[in-house]
Amino acid sequence: MITLQPVKQERFYQFLILLATGWLTTMSGGVVPTVLPEMKLELVLDPQWVGMLVSTHALTSALSTPLFGILADRVGKLRVMLPCLLLYAIAGTAPAFLTNFSALILSRAILGVASGGVAAATIGFLGSMYDGEARTRILGYATSAMATSAIVCPLLSGWVGQTHWQHAFYIYGLGLPMAIVAAVFLKKSTRSSSVIEGDTKKLRRVLVQPNVLRLYLFIMVAAAIVYAVVIYTPLYLKEAIGADPQLNGFVLAVRLVGVVLVSAFGASQVSRQLGQARAIALGFSFMAMTLATIPVLTQLYLIIPAAVLFGVGFGIITPNLYDALAIESPPELRTSVLAIGTGCNSLGQFISPVLLGLVWNYAGLPTVFYATAGLAMVASFVSLIENPQKRMG
Repeated sequence: MITLQPVKQERFYQFLILLATGWLTTMSGGVVPTVLPEMKLELVLDPQWVGMLVSTHALTSALSTPLFGILADRVGKLRVMLPCLLLYAIAGTAPAFLTNFSALILSRAILGVASGGVAAATIGFLGSMYDGEARTRILGYATSAMATSAIVCPLLSGWVGQTHWQHAFYIYGLGLPMAIVAAVFLKKSTRSSSVIEGDTKKLRRVLVQPNVLRLYLFIMVAAAIVYAVVIYTPLYLKEAIGADPQLNGFVLAVRLVGVVLVSAFGASQVSRQLGQARAIALGFSFMAMTLATIPVLTQLYLIIPAAVLFGVGFGIITPNLYDALAIESPPELRTSVLAIGTGCNSLGQFISPVLLGLVWNYAGLPTVFYATAGLAMVASFVSLIENPQKRMG
């Protein structure tokens, strides 16, 4: 059992609720892929556009999360979270009753908006409830929980959707009881956080700081790299070793096991031993090394350790990036700053297949992995460059 000393029992319950809301945001894109083939057949969807049912929510989430973060700093995080959880439940379950493609896309877009609001409030709560090393550890637990959700959700939706694809969308209805639980247990943790005009100007000053912009870029790059693995590794394994969906799912799950273990139990220790910048550089280096080996691996006993090492790298990076953002932001603006980071994460997920699809089209599938490895290595080197403003300070 995880002990969060000296956190009180009530705070621990609040933390568990926030982990659950983090699960829901990760689940936004985890239900559709498992039932997409059945939807395509029954609804006679155009193959050229059917993939948009998977990615649309990421774009609207990327656009809405920063706005909800700013709103949460104005009116309070709980006032943003509760209506967004209700909207999440409604928009998420709606595809079970829709047959028109445009209506399906609209419902997925609205789900992304609602998920963006939930994500902004969740990361805002976590960033303001803890400080110092405890915050890094807590953000590591949150990363671990979301990675666990990414493992469990496809399995759950596949099981529920076995009887009929529509049933899988009922899982989104969990947003309704979660709103009730959050209203009861998170109410006491809310603090008045009205953003006045001066604070808005301060937010602008924070957002244009080179170190903050660099952290946003790192978050976007890390998300794009992870989505490259999720999208293109199964395609490669299918070509290279004839992997079936079960094997591809196993390899992706193994990658997430690395994320779960390291983000929950190792990210803060690595940061303490090496320093935050070197920890982030190490994480990107692990990701780069494993990406470069993907096109040459054909034995499962080599593929699995590489997948785990990739997860380890991402598990080190994520909590440290968000903790670094929290350090850079004033307490009264922390939700806004962190929410914009979450939006950058969603944006990275959305643009990953757009850009790498071009690479695949013109240079082949192996080049996708080499290009992504190069991007990770550049991010590793850049993260080691000392911020001149901090050196002068």
